[in-house]
Amino acid sequence: MLAQRSASSKKLPKGLDAAWHAASGQIIRLRPRRAAALRRAQRIVQREKEFTHLSDRRLRDQAAELKITFRRGRETHADINAAFAVIREAAKRTLSLDPYREQVAAALVMWDGCIAEMATGEGKTLAATLPATLGGWRGRGCHVVTVNDYLAKRDATEMGVLYRWLGLTVASVENETPPPLRRQAYAADITYDTNKEIAADYLRDRLALGALRRLPSALLHAMTEDTPPPGQRLVMRGLEFAIIDEVDSVMIDESVTPLIISGDAPNTQQVDAFTTAAEIASQLDRSAYKVDYRYREVRLTPVGQKQVEKLAESQGGLWANARRREELVTQALTAREMFLRDKQYVVQEDKIVIVDEATGRLMPDRTWRDGLHQAIEAKERVEVNPPKATYARVSFQRFFRLYKKLCGMTGTAVEAANELWQIYKLPMAVIPTHRPCIRVHQTDRIFESTDEKWHAIVEEIKTVHATGRPILVGTRSVQASEYLSERLQAEQLDHVVLNAVHHEQEAQIVAGAGQKGRITVATNMAGRGTDIKLGKGVAEWGGLHVLATERHESGRIDRQLFGRAARQGDPGSAIAFIAMEDELVQRYGPRASKWMNGVGLKSSRSLINRSQKLAQRIAFRQRQGVLKTDDWLDESLGFAGRET
Repeated sequence: MLAQRSASSKKLPKGLDAAWHAASGQIIRLRPRRAAALRRAQRIVQREKEFTHLSDRRLRDQAAELKITFRRGRETHADINAAFAVIREAAKRTLSLDPYREQVAAALVMWDGCIAEMATGEGKTLAATLPATLGGWRGRGCHVVTVNDYLAKRDATEMGVLYRWLGLTVASVENETPPPLRRQAYAADITYDTNKEIAADYLRDRLALGALRRLPSALLHAMTEDTPPPGQRLVMRGLEFAIIDEVDSVMIDESVTPLIISGDAPNTQQVDAFTTAAEIASQLDRSAYKVDYRYREVRLTPVGQKQVEKLAESQGGLWANARRREELVTQALTAREMFLRDKQYVVQEDKIVIVDEATGRLMPDRTWRDGLHQAIEAKERVEVNPPKATYARVSFQRFFRLYKKLCGMTGTAVEAANELWQIYKLPMAVIPTHRPCIRVHQTDRIFESTDEKWHAIVEEIKTVHATGRPILVGTRSVQASEYLSERLQAEQLDHVVLNAVHHEQEAQIVAGAGQKGRITVATNMAGRGTDIKLGKGVAEWGGLHVLATERHESGRIDRQLFGRAARQGDPGSAIAFIAMEDELVQRYGPRASKWMNGVGLKSSRSLINRSQKLAQRIAFRQRQGVLKTDDWLDESLGFAGRET
């Protein structure tokens, strides 16, 4: 079976049910989950002496006995404690790593089906091995899902030594993994994968099954047909247990983009229409349309409708239909006004490549849907490819809710606690740091214009660089990172740039960001999941200095960036530079920003905070809309039928 439960059984509640659902989430959050987990973790850590003196063979025997218990599903509270104690000892012997109390507490929280918030650098990768081992011992497959191929392969390789010592098989799936090796990887006890690859494999399996999704149909096919049963073409064996790394990125930030399996559907007339629409849009003046930057919408005015009708008179064909021609021109205007080169996308080898706005990474295998990608191709005057025909689709929201058991970990979950409960019914617990965090969070510096802001940023970098401290600068777009790079070059300041265009050595660049005198400019959360260790003597000078060049629409991403400084008790500092002309303020508080210009820092800071909260509310409503669309497709379209 591809999934144990139907997505439709977990639709978003409505009306009074929705109010009760939200209220119950608030009540559940009051449960002292963290304190209970820490007390229990302390008892597990104190059992260390029981296992230290055991030989490797005897410790393996204990692990094998526990594996049988978990395979039968008969484990008790005491068995889980014993298992974690055994895994801790095995980690010391195989990885030379000793999971400390807070990591064990996070593991307990995850095994209970919750989200564990652990600060950046607190060892989430090691903490995940404890619940992953128990999931592997179950014998039904455990998926550890992360944000990119590098992390999936790295973690499977590094942690695989521990898993194999404990009698488990482990594998990873990357973009280039061929189907036969994918099948082997999913057959392993523990499989490290990315959210994109695992959801795509799920869709491909559903297409392979076709109508034979239920056991009776499959059995009938086996008895009556000579062709191999569809089950032999599947790569996955079910959706039993998943541990999501960087859960807010995977299940919140990327959840609005549906994953689609598509195929060619050539249509010359349609391709020509996108080019024509771009030409017509370029001839319209601003009285022809209105732009709502807050909701990313473009609407033709009555004047614009008449202009479009006149400009399309000679075209004929589909241009004779008023609704169709207005849709095409509106899409072209949206591409021109809302999607900017080197921000939402880059052009590489005459192709449009999407940039993930949350991470700054390129997404070469993705395209925008509903003709938007073609509209952008026409705008940039590159080859316009025909829109694809959709064979199957699923959003990450809907996909992860199919798992029988789900949990996760991240450095920033508090801001998304309500959404994680309402959408996924996942409670959360904040795990304290192993050592006290001594980060110095400096007061935001606010400027009226972007020119003033960039000048101050360069001066700040020069001042801190003179002390020998490393600096990590976070920008929101490729364009901003390149602009800052030009200004630093003019000041003869050596630096490295990590953005969607230069991301091949992402992990290595970020890992070296803590070295003496290093200046690293990175888009948003590029390199997320990679530790930044301080170079020799850097701690004595004050540690890593993190500088944000503007606020993000999500406060979680700001906090992730700031969390790069002062990891694991190291010293460090963080500061944000903000202009009243920044996109966040202009898009979500334009009227107020004009009125407040020059009226004082306190009012400006209040405006910025309100703008960010409004952006977060709008984004949440958009994600809810995606989920409702999934529910509708689940009921209405054949390829989105219920799973069993």
